[in-house]
Amino acid sequence: MAVIPGPSGVPVSRRLGKIALHVALIAGGLAMLFPFAWMLLTSFKGAHQMLNAPLDWLPNPWRAQNYPDAFGALPFAQAYWNSFYIAVLNVLLTLSTSAMAAYAFARIRFRGSGLLFGLFLATQMVPQQVTVVPLYLMLAELGWIDSHLALIVPGFVNPFAVFLLRQFIRAVPIELEEAARLDGANRWTIFWRVVLPNVRPGLGALGIIVFLASWNSFFFPLIFLNSPELATVPLLVSQFADQRGATDYGLTLAASAISVIPMMIAFLIGQRRILNSMAMSGLGGR
Repeated sequence: MAVIPGPSGVPVSRRLGKIALHVALIAGGLAMLFPFAWMLLTSFKGAHQMLNAPLDWLPNPWRAQNYPDAFGALPFAQAYWNSFYIAVLNVLLTLSTSAMAAYAFARIRFRGSGLLFGLFLATQMVPQQVTVVPLYLMLAELGWIDSHLALIVPGFVNPFAVFLLRQFIRAVPIELEEAARLDGANRWTIFWRVVLPNVRPGLGALGIIVFLASWNSFFFPLIFLNSPELATVPLLVSQFADQRGATDYGLTLAASAISVIPMMIAFLIGQRRILNSMAMSGLGGR
């Protein structure tokens, strides 16, 4: 059967397929954005507007006072600081340990390295809920329960981070390392001055991913923290919802927006780097 070309020489069926794909992607994107848009709109509503029938889609009137009321109801400033410095420390420590482990798995050959790496990745399939009891007992023995150390130290080992950086390191030409070795560089110098500069995009993308994951973490702060002054932002928002959610959805969603908007901005700034790095991470995979 003959294929009818379009005005630009592209077959009509292919053009229609691309149009249908774009329409489907736009529809999916709008569907995913709807809860976020609904949260923002509702955060400007008064308590009575959520119970109106029919439902009011837009605030009438717009109540911007929800944001200062929500911010002042609980110690959000302290929670912001707690989440920020925990996330920064998690990023620095994860990048440090994961980069060294990834280099060892990518470049240093030793007996059983493949099996060890496979077992290392297999830990990704174990749900966090399975390991939380032994982890809690270990942290209790160390006296770290109700301490931010319980949220920082266990993050030293991140199998996903090691896997991602290993793929980047395997994409670095081995000839660069051989040339440095001929110039007298030792293993540490090669790692620090040759490998790390060449995997900088992967380090940046991984840093953003780890920061977002640490900021949004709710399960471990809920288990390990008890003192209100140690609470992170997701934990504080949950406590706020428990206290006010049944009476004022506008205040509750304003608190949620306060916790989400900074991370949305960070993701929008770094999304291109994340996507490009994910695409590049498979170049050296074998």
